[in-house]
Amino acid sequence: MHYLILLNDAPYGSERSYNGLRLAASLAKQEAATVSVFLIGDAASCAMAGQTTPNGYYNIERMIKGLTAKGVKIGICGTCMDARGIRAEMVIEGTHRSTMDELTRWTIEADKVLVF
Repeated sequence: MHYLILLNDAPYGSERSYNGLRLAASLAKQEAATVSVFLIGDAASCAMAGQTTPNGYYNIERMIKGLTAKGVKIGICGTCMDARGIRAEMVIEGTHRSTMDELTRWTIEADKVLVF
């Protein structure tokens, strides 16, 4: 089964992106599941490299690196990147600048789409 998870919120301030990534990690452990994550709107900032958080606090960058290591595809809305001044060299390795066309393909291919 293929799952597409759409994240809309910034990495910190609310826990929506954190919880979406937690679900993505749990799904990625399932043998029969494939997972894709699309970062749109303020969630584009989730893919920024070099995040620093206090000890004991979740770190979105580490979560995303763990997902990409498991083969999860992570796309970042290119328009949203541009609007926030995020350049390709600023994002976590394994993530990629994406488009609405790719999100459309992923949505069509997905068995389930989950929005956070």
